[in-house]
Amino acid sequence: MKIIRTNSKNPEFKRLVELLKVDLAGRDGKTHPLSQFNGISNLNYVVLALKKEKAIGCGAIAEYHFNAMEIKRMYVLPELRGQRVGEKILSELENWSKELGYSRCILFMGSKQPEAAKLYQRNNYNSIEKYGKLKTIPDSLCLAKDL
Repeated sequence: MKIIRTNSKNPEFKRLVELLKVDLAGRDGKTHPLSQFNGISNLNYVVLALKKEKAIGCGAIAEYHFNAMEIKRMYVLPELRGQRVGEKILSELENWSKELGYSRCILFMGSKQPEAAKLYQRNNYNSIEKYGKLKTIPDSLCLAKDL
């Protein structure tokens, strides 16, 4: 497996994000309030996991605060979950955040994503108070890790 850095213009990233949208709609419903935050048009920091030159997982970071990057659009093909692909993507996003001078990563997720919850827990993310517009969404979870 190979990890590469790219941006949201990458067609493989766009393809994986479409699969992510389908997955989330199946878990949460098509009109879940969290779906309003799923835009990808201007993400400059995107990571893809490749296996035999085919994208099998993705993630991105975007500046949230002067010291924090927000992790976004994490996804691994269902048939490859449990093989630490997400962990490798997450690690690369954390490293990239540090290289850019940030000291914290934050994220939000829906409560119906047990695979993601396990990934973040295993990688030392802790629950934090809901931030921004998420404060009014009952089944959103917010997590953070100091880098």
